[in-house]
Amino acid sequence: MTTTEAPPTGGDDASATGPAAGTAAAACHAEAPAAAGKHPGPHGYSHQKDQHLKRLRRIEGQIRGLQRMVEEDVYCIDILTQVSAGTKALQSFALQLLQEHLRHCVAQAAVKGGDEIDAKVAEASAAIARLLRT
Repeated sequence: MTTTEAPPTGGDDASATGPAAGTAAAACHAEAPAAAGKHPGPHGYSHQKDQHLKRLRRIEGQIRGLQRMVEEDVYCIDILTQVSAGTKALQSFALQLLQEHLRHCVAQAAVKGGDEIDAKVAEASAAIARLLRT
């Protein structure tokens, strides 16, 4: 139940809050207004959406495998090894989304300049801080 994940690469963080988050979303997606905390697309990851969904389904399979291991009373160290693999897979996915967010949303805001770039950088910094806490 191990996986071979692609090397980490980046992310779009839709969980940011506060005034900068709304401004940053508008900067990246000026074609449609943000509604109820949602950031309308297309996002930086949109061009690889099918690949991302496939990867997330593979990670979901790993987590379901952990449930089976517990149900089958597998040795705790073996379960912990698989927990580590699942955690690394999610971290790798998050880093890939972050990179795509920087390349798309933050770069787009940089072209526009002004307060939009400051808001996007703050949003990305907050997302990085959350990733580092995990």
